[in-house]
Amino acid sequence: MANGGGGGGGSSSGGGGGGGGGGGSSLRMSSNIHANHLSLDASSSSSSSSSSSSSSSSSSSVHEPKMDALIIPVTMEVPCDSRGQRMWWAFLASSMVTFFGGLFIILLWRTLKYLWTVCCHCGGKTKEAQKINNGSSQADGTLKPVDEKEEVVAAEVGWMTSVKDWAGVMISAQTLTGRVLVVLVFALSIGALVIYFIDSSNPIESCQNFYKDFTLQIDMAFNVFFLLYFGLRFIAANDKLWFWLEVNSVVDFFTVPPVFVSVYLNRSWLGLRFLRALRLIQFSEILQFLNILKTSNSIKLVNLLSIFISTWLTAAGFIHLVENSGDPWENFQNNQALTYWECVYLLMVTMSTVGYGDVYAKTTLGRLFMVFFILGGLAMFASYVPEIIELIGNRKKYGGSYSAVSGRKHIVVCGHITLESVSNFLKDFLHKDRDDVNVEIVFLHNISPNLELEALFKRHFTQVEFYQGSVLNPHDLARVKIESADACLILANKYCADPDAEDASNIMRVISIKNYHPKIRIITQMLQYHNKAHLLNIPSWNWKEGDDAICLAELKLGFIAQSCLAQGLSTMLANLFSMRSFIKIEEDTWQKYYLEGVSNEMYTEYLSSAFVGLSFPTVCELCFVKLKLLMIAIEYKSANRESRILINPGNHLKIQEGTLGFFIASDAKEVKRAFFYCKACHDDITDPKRIKKCGCKRLIYSKMSIYKRMRRACCFDCGRSERDCSCMSGRVRANVDTLGRAFPLSPVSVNDCATSFRAFEDEQPSTLSPKKKQRNGGMRNSPSSSPKLMRHDPLLIPGNDQIDNMDSNVKKYDSTGMFHWCAPKEIEKVILTRSEAAMTVLSGHVVVCIFGDVSSALIGLRNLVMPLRASNFHYHELKHIVFVGSIEYLKREWETLHNFPKVSILPGTPLSRADLRAVNINLCDMCVILSANQNNIDDTSLQDKECILASLNIKSMQFDDSIGVLQANSQGFTPPGMDRSSPDNSPVHGMLRQPSITTGVNIPIITELVNDTNVQFLDQDDDDDPDTELYLTQPFACGTAFAVSVLDSLMSATYFNDNILTLIRTLVTGGATPELEALIAEENALRGGYSTPQTLANRDRCRVAQLALLDGPFADLGDGGCYGDLFCKALKTYNMLCFGIYRLRDAHLSTPSQCTKSKKSSSVHSIPSTANRQNRPKSRESRDKQNATRMNRMGQAEKKWFTDEPDNAYPRNIQIKPMSTHMANQINQYKSTSSLIPPIREVEDEC
Repeated sequence: MANGGGGGGGSSSGGGGGGGGGGGSSLRMSSNIHANHLSLDASSSSSSSSSSSSSSSSSSSVHEPKMDALIIPVTMEVPCDSRGQRMWWAFLASSMVTFFGGLFIILLWRTLKYLWTVCCHCGGKTKEAQKINNGSSQADGTLKPVDEKEEVVAAEVGWMTSVKDWAGVMISAQTLTGRVLVVLVFALSIGALVIYFIDSSNPIESCQNFYKDFTLQIDMAFNVFFLLYFGLRFIAANDKLWFWLEVNSVVDFFTVPPVFVSVYLNRSWLGLRFLRALRLIQFSEILQFLNILKTSNSIKLVNLLSIFISTWLTAAGFIHLVENSGDPWENFQNNQALTYWECVYLLMVTMSTVGYGDVYAKTTLGRLFMVFFILGGLAMFASYVPEIIELIGNRKKYGGSYSAVSGRKHIVVCGHITLESVSNFLKDFLHKDRDDVNVEIVFLHNISPNLELEALFKRHFTQVEFYQGSVLNPHDLARVKIESADACLILANKYCADPDAEDASNIMRVISIKNYHPKIRIITQMLQYHNKAHLLNIPSWNWKEGDDAICLAELKLGFIAQSCLAQGLSTMLANLFSMRSFIKIEEDTWQKYYLEGVSNEMYTEYLSSAFVGLSFPTVCELCFVKLKLLMIAIEYKSANRESRILINPGNHLKIQEGTLGFFIASDAKEVKRAFFYCKACHDDITDPKRIKKCGCKRLIYSKMSIYKRMRRACCFDCGRSERDCSCMSGRVRANVDTLGRAFPLSPVSVNDCATSFRAFEDEQPSTLSPKKKQRNGGMRNSPSSSPKLMRHDPLLIPGNDQIDNMDSNVKKYDSTGMFHWCAPKEIEKVILTRSEAAMTVLSGHVVVCIFGDVSSALIGLRNLVMPLRASNFHYHELKHIVFVGSIEYLKREWETLHNFPKVSILPGTPLSRADLRAVNINLCDMCVILSANQNNIDDTSLQDKECILASLNIKSMQFDDSIGVLQANSQGFTPPGMDRSSPDNSPVHGMLRQPSITTGVNIPIITELVNDTNVQFLDQDDDDDPDTELYLTQPFACGTAFAVSVLDSLMSATYFNDNILTLIRTLVTGGATPELEALIAEENALRGGYSTPQTLANRDRCRVAQLALLDGPFADLGDGGCYGDLFCKALKTYNMLCFGIYRLRDAHLSTPSQCTKSKKSSSVHSIPSTANRQNRPKSRESRDKQNATRMNRMGQAEKKWFTDEPDNAYPRNIQIKPMSTHMANQINQYKSTSSLIPPIREVEDEC
C-alpha cells in the first residue's frame, strides 16, 4: 500500500500502525530491531539496502491478506523496521495497562477490605461482648495492660501515618519545600509541553536513538521526576480511587509510560503527550502560591484564561494526532498533513463558529471529535470569552503605582473626590500667583473618575495623577508612596446628610495613614467642631509637626459671627486667603475697585536684615511706602525661643533677625522684596519692581547665627547692648565691635530694647497696673494660638481700684479667661414668648434665624456664640443674642450654649413675621439666617430654599417709623454703651444703622448658603449673571451672603503656610486654642474659672474695628482722600493699620437709590496708589443719608478715637494699635463731646 503523505507530507506514520497485530509479528519486529541495531543515523549504504529489502519484503507481503492490518509500506519515516510495521499500540497499551491495572488493583483491594470487614464484623462484635462479659478490668477498677499484639498494631499504624503525613507535607504548598516542589512540577510540565511543540513538527511516529536524541533524554528526565512526584501524591492521597481518576493522574498515565516504552523500542510516538497542556489549569494556583495573585478578579481572570487555553491546546493536539495518522479502519490511508499550529487555528475558528473552511478535518475520528467539541467548545467560548473581556475591561485603569520624581515633592489628596471639589482645589492650589508650585498632586480614590473628572485630570496631566484605591488599604498607600509624600490632604463632603458619619470616615482615614506612616503631615477637613477632639486621640497626631484640622463649621460660623460685629469682614477675610487673579475692568464701577482688592492674598516672607532693630510701625510704613507691601503681623521669638504671632505689636517691639512677616500682596513675587531689601542698595530706588537680590551680601553678618544676630541689639540676660554686656567674653565683644563698625545697626535705644524683651517675658501681676504703658503676656507656641498683646488699659479692665476690689469668688470668665461665662442655665429660663420679647424692647442685638427640627444634624451654634462672647469685650458691650427657631432643635444645641450670658430663645419660625417683629428685627445690629436642613435635600437648587425665603420675607417687611424714633430717642441715637449717662464706658461694637428703619431692605442680614448659584435669588434687583462666581456677586461682596465653599481654598493655603490658618482661626473664633479644645473635648462645655491676673491678662487681645470716615481726625480724607494717605496717617499717628475699605456700591455715580446695600469696592489694597479710594465727591447730606460710606476694617488693640481736648480729637479708622493709658483717658473724656461721631465696630481680632 502506498502511504498518503509520503516524505513530503511528513506525518503519515503517526497514530497507529496496524490495527492490533499479533504477538509473533511484534516479536519479530522487536528482534529485528535489536538484531540489526537500525537507527536514523545509520550509514547511507546500509539504509539503502535496508530500504530496498524492506520494500521487497513489503511488496511480497501485500499479497498476504492476514498481514494487511499489521504491516504497512515502508517509508523513510519508519526506517527502524524493515517491514514498516507501526508500534503505536505498544505506547497506547502501556498507558492503558497502567491505568486500568492500577484501577483494578485499587478496586480489588477495596473489595477484599470490604469483605474482610463484613466477614469479621460479627466475630469482632462477639469477641468484644465476651471481653465485656468476662470483665476487662481488674477488681480494683484499673484497666488491664494492653497486650503485645495491640502495641505492634499501633506501632504499624503510626509508621504508616507518619509516612503519609511526610508525603503530604512534601506536596503541600503550606511549606517552603512543598511550594518549591509544586512550582517545579508545574515548570517541568510546561517544559515537557514545549518539547511536545518542538517534536510536533516531526512525524507522528519515528525511530530515535535515546542515547543520541537530546530532547528524548530531557523528556525522560522530566518524566522520571513526574513519576516520583506521582508516588508522593499517591502516598499522601486519602482516597486512592479518586486520586487515580484525577485529571493530573490521567495526564501522568498517558504521558509517563510511553516515554519508557520509547526508550525500550528506540522509537518515538507523539501520541497523547499533548495532555501536558492540561497542567495549565493549575497556573492560577501557582501564582497564588507565589503571592502574585491576591485579588479575586485577578484569580478569576487567570482561571478562565488557563482553562480556555489548556482546553484549546489539548483539543488541537488530538486533532493533530488523528488527522496526521488517519483512521485505523481505513488502514491510515485518509490522513492529511497538518501542523500543530494549523490545528490550533482550526479549533479557534471552530469554537468561534466562524468556520472559514480552509482547514478542516478529513478523518472520521477527527470529524467525530469536532462534533462533540463544537458543543462544549462553543459553550465555553460563548461564556468564557465575554467574561474574560469583562474582567480585563473592569481592571482598574488607574491601578498602577506612583513613581516619585527626583527633586520634586508630591502630596496625596484623598477623601471626597468629585469634579467640584477637585476643580476648586486645583484652581487654588495651582494658581499662577503662587511663586512656583513644584509639587505634584496625587489623587487617591476608590471610585474611578467620570468622564468630566478624567478630562480635568488630563488638562493638568503635568502636575496631577490619579490612582484608584483606598487610604484604608496599606497596599494602596504604598502605591502612592505616602511615606515620601510631603503631606496628605483629606477633603470632606460639605453637603453630606450626616456630618458626623463623614467626619468619622475622615478620622478613620487619618488613623490609617498615621498607622502606615506616623510622620506624614496631614491636613484634613472636618465638618463638626466636636469631632476635632477625636483627632487628639491619635497618638501620632501632632500639630507641632504641621498636622491641621480645618473645621468648616467652626470657621463658617466664626466668619458669620465676625460679620455681626463688622459687616463685610467675612467677605474680606475670605478673599484674603483665596487665590484669585486680578480682573481689569475699564468701567468706573464698584467691581473695578472691589476686584483690585480681591486680587490680594496673604503671604509670609522673612524680613531683610535691613529691618533689624526697627520698630514694627516703622517697618510697616517702610514696606508700604517703599516696597508697596502691607505688613500686618510678625512671628516673634521670645527669649525661650517660643514663637508667637503678633499683629501690629506697636513701637515697643523691635524687629529681630530672621523675623517672619505676614503681608498682603497680589502675588508671592512681590513679597520677595521684603527679603531682598537692602538699605545700601535700594534706598534711592523709587520703583519697587527694581528691588531684587543685590550683590552686597554681608558675608561676615551672614556667618553669624540667627540667635547671635538677635543678641546684637541687646542681651536677654542683662538688657544691655552686647558691647556693654558683662555676660559675654571679651573675644565675643570684640567681634561685635568689629561688626558694629562695619555694619552699623539702625538707631534703636538699648533701654527700649531691654524694655521690649522684658515686657514680653514679665509675667508678674504688676503687668496689670494701669501705670504701665505697655504690657505683654506670653503666648503659646501653637498654630492655633492667638497673638496675646497683654496690654490691659482701663479701656478693657475697669480700673486699678476696681481690680483691687474685685471679688475673686465670682466666676465671670471661663477657665482660660478667653470668653465670658455664666453658670449653666436651664433652657426654660431663657425662652421668651412673643409678648415677653416685645416687652423686652430689644435693640442693638443679634437675631439668629435657625431652621431645624428634631432630626436635623447639629450645626454647632456654639461656634457662632463664642466669638460674640470673647472676653476682650466688656460685659455691657456684649450683644444680646436671640435665637428664633424650633425649640426641639435648640434643645439639642443648648447643652453647648448654657454657659454663655445674654442668650434668649423665641420658639417659632423665622418665616413668621409676628415672631420677627416680637424680637424687634428692625432694631437689630445683624440678622443671621442659618439652616440645619440644607443637606437633607437631593435637589441642590432647593437646598437653600428656607434661607432664601426667610431673607426675602425680612426684606419685604415694613415697620412703623415711630418705633424707631422712640427707640432712637431713648438711646440718644447712640447704641448701648455709648449713652451720655455713662461716659466712662467703652464703645460697643454696634453696627452702623439708620436712626430708624422703615423697610426690611435696610436691615443688616447675612445669609448662609450651601449652593453658590442660589445667591442670585437673594437680591431680586441685582444685575448678577447666574453663572457668575460667588465672590463676584453683589450679596457676597456686600457681606450679606456667605457660602461654605469659600473655605475650600484654606486647604491649599494651609499646606503652603500653616500660619495662615493660625491667623484666620484666631481672627474668627474669638480665642479658641488647643488647650480650650482639649477642655471642651473632656466636658463638652466651657468651665468657669476665678479671675486671676493671668486670666484677666488674656482679655487684652487684638480687635478689629470698623470706623466711619464722617468726622474725626480722618474726616479730611473721607471725601476725596487717598488710601495711601489714610494708611500713613493712621499708622504714624496712632500705630493703627488700615487695610480695608467698606463703602456703598457706586455711590459716586448717582443719587442714592431705594436700595442702600453696602458694597465692598476695595476690600484689601496694599499699594497706596494716588487713585482715590474715597475720592468721590459727595455732599455731607448725601453721606448722612448713606450711612457709613467709608468704613475701614481691621483694628488691633484698644480702638478708641477720642481725646480729652476737642482740638486734638482724632477718631481712628480701621486700625490696629496698642494704646497708652494717657491716650485711653483722652478718649474716654472726649467720648461724650461729639454726638455726630458714629460708633466704631470693634471685633475681636486675635485670641
